[in-house]
Amino acid sequence: MLQKEQLLQKEQILLIVYFSVIILFFAVFAIVFFVAFQKRKNKLLLERLKAKQRFDEELQNSKLEIQEQTLKNVSWELHDNIGQLLSTAVMQINILSTNLEPKIKDSVQDIRSLVGDSLQEIRNLSKTLNHEVIQNIGLIKSIQVELDRFKKLNFLTPELVVIGEELFINPKDEIIIYRIVQEFFSNTIKHAEASHLLVKLEYSPDDLVIIIKDDGVGYDMESVQANSGLLNMKSRAALVNATLDCISEPNKGVLLTLQYPFKEEDKV
Repeated sequence: MLQKEQLLQKEQILLIVYFSVIILFFAVFAIVFFVAFQKRKNKLLLERLKAKQRFDEELQNSKLEIQEQTLKNVSWELHDNIGQLLSTAVMQINILSTNLEPKIKDSVQDIRSLVGDSLQEIRNLSKTLNHEVIQNIGLIKSIQVELDRFKKLNFLTPELVVIGEELFINPKDEIIIYRIVQEFFSNTIKHAEASHLLVKLEYSPDDLVIIIKDDGVGYDMESVQANSGLLNMKSRAALVNATLDCISEPNKGVLLTLQYPFKEEDKV
């Protein structure tokens, strides 16, 4: 009788152990399955996020390419068509002035100077629109050309300060950086009512820091967070892994800081 009870207890213990092993097996299987599922899910989400980022980047690049091509076409039109018409007008005025009386001749010469200045302005403007010209003359010279235009047109008093030696920048990145600067210039001319514009470029072995400041009317930062010009500048900066910060207060002007890190291939 005692032996039967002992055998029965052993069987019960073995049965408990057996069921415990089965439960443990299923528990481990469930945990492994859940972990594998989560890893797979996270991997798919990460791949989807990267795919969306690539799509957004390609879309932004396509937009920039279309914009650059449009600006290039406008540059050609200004330089080749309108520039040619103004050149012809200058020649016609020169021919006409040879047969005029001295008093009238002076007035015609004033007109010739005005047309000549307009021709030069058209040529300078065409340079700032054509990315190939910008790449050929470089970032500093391109900014100087734009500032010289403002000075001649009496929009404001510009100042350009360069610290350090100009370093090579990937041509595509250089165009994007210049368009950011140009966007700031455009906003300043249109809205700032500024009398002075400071542009500072600081080159170091690791990065280029561009600081632009005007003394215009400024704006309330909270009210213009969704400003299209500011969003354009920030989205362009993100394309070249640059950081952009814009600070302003009413009646205290606008301060823009752009930090562009040099890539390893740029340092070679």
